[in-house]
Amino acid sequence: MSTTPPSATESPSDRIPPGILAARDYERLAGQFIPADRLAYIAGGSGEDWTAQANVTAFARWSSVPRVLRDLRAGHTRVRIGAEDWAQPIGLAPVAFQKLVHPRGELETARAAAATHTALLLSTLATTPLEDVARLLPPQDALPRPWFQLYLQPRREDTLALVRRAEAAGYGAIVLTLDASIQLASHRALRAGFRMPADCVPAHGASAAVAPAVPEGASRIFQGAMALAPRAEDLAWLRSATPLPVWVKGVLDPADARALADAGCAGLVVSNHGGRTVDGVAPSLSLLPAVREAVGPHVPLFFDGGIRSGADVFKALALGANAVLVGRLQLYALAAAGALGVAHLLRLLGEELQACMAVAGCARIADIGPDRLLAVPDFHAIP
Repeated sequence: MSTTPPSATESPSDRIPPGILAARDYERLAGQFIPADRLAYIAGGSGEDWTAQANVTAFARWSSVPRVLRDLRAGHTRVRIGAEDWAQPIGLAPVAFQKLVHPRGELETARAAAATHTALLLSTLATTPLEDVARLLPPQDALPRPWFQLYLQPRREDTLALVRRAEAAGYGAIVLTLDASIQLASHRALRAGFRMPADCVPAHGASAAVAPAVPEGASRIFQGAMALAPRAEDLAWLRSATPLPVWVKGVLDPADARALADAGCAGLVVSNHGGRTVDGVAPSLSLLPAVREAVGPHVPLFFDGGIRSGADVFKALALGANAVLVGRLQLYALAAAGALGVAHLLRLLGEELQACMAVAGCARIADIGPDRLLAVPDFHAIP
């Protein structure tokens, strides 16, 4: 295989590349399929990428506890999320600008989601219209509907127009991102000279809110970037404006989680935006148990941040998540083999999860709890 990554305008191979033995191998081989500057942007977080890396290494702080003599012959990974049945507790995170790695972008990801009965969360910053994605994921009893991740727009009428389009196209929920008002660039991406290519344009004619001009002497942060940050009244308005369940993405603080649950949110996504806000933010996994304790056992929680294997999925479930979302791995698999790669990734993650469950004596997802984990003493990052 050539060591020169193909252009993103070229179609990836229609076969699984050699060397993929585990889900995390898609990350290991990503440089063979994604140009260096684009890979720097995708893999990078904020600043020196400490938080982005900490999201991954946080899983090494935990090991699973085996059980024996358990009857697992009726084992399965099915879960109930809201009003939907999922084949496994793994969804595709709302990753923006997927044409960075494949000419068909989100359409290929949607094909993989349909083939594997996997929930897909579509980004506001998708490079494919939400209606085109939905047509590949028709509402069926056996197929989770797509969900739409939402950035509030500066004008409420523009936000409402996006929500109405998602409703009309059959989306099952709105996932409002709250933690993206500040996003400091990755130094790695800047050093690589990354610039968003001209063909990677948000298909909905919308983007994350652009900060207004700042008067002389005012703060670019407080009076600039944060001027349009979501507030409690915006969430209340959105919940009243749509019959769809409204989830919130970007929650780490237990007090925030409790307040959002009390406000009537359908569920929460524990996430630090992939480490893309400010470098030094705590890894998502470190705060997941505290968020679960704050909201109690009945509030649905998704986990997002650093998933690279089925073992990571198992640990996130044990620490309080109902399901996990896969972000960067999704793009690496998409770059390597299009829809086939994403479907293969989901299969690998599911089988790795099942292996962890079997060793830990868990026949169902509900059997996975904190008692199945042991904190690793003298923690160090496992390569």
